[in-house]
Amino acid sequence: MKILLVEDDFASRKFMGKYLSRFGDCDITVDGKEAIDAFVMALTENNPYQLVCLDVMMPEMDGYQVLSEIRQIEAKQGISEDKAVKVIMTTALNEEKNVKKAFDLNCTAYSAKPINTEKFEILLKKIGLIP
Repeated sequence: MKILLVEDDFASRKFMGKYLSRFGDCDITVDGKEAIDAFVMALTENNPYQLVCLDVMMPEMDGYQVLSEIRQIEAKQGISEDKAVKVIMTTALNEEKNVKKAFDLNCTAYSAKPINTEKFEILLKKIGLIP
């Protein structure tokens, strides 16, 4: 599986990068702009990501903006919903309004920080990314 981790916090980035690398090749970006560039590059190279783990709170371009941009790029490319990248929002923002906003923007799942690796693995199975 090809994974894109978008995380501005160093400790979270290090932890999640190591954890996610168990499931496939994990590219890591530190902000939203870099994430969009990586996403577009992967599509251009015909080697798209299967999973994007996306932090919500980031400077300049937050996770909601990144998610919206990813879905717009997929729409322009004619990528159907069943072929769209799975996006898991990873954030400490667990209020209902934040969760609703993420799902309104078409995220696949929402995972609260700090990440519980056992629950996260169950989530990956639930969305069909690992057996």
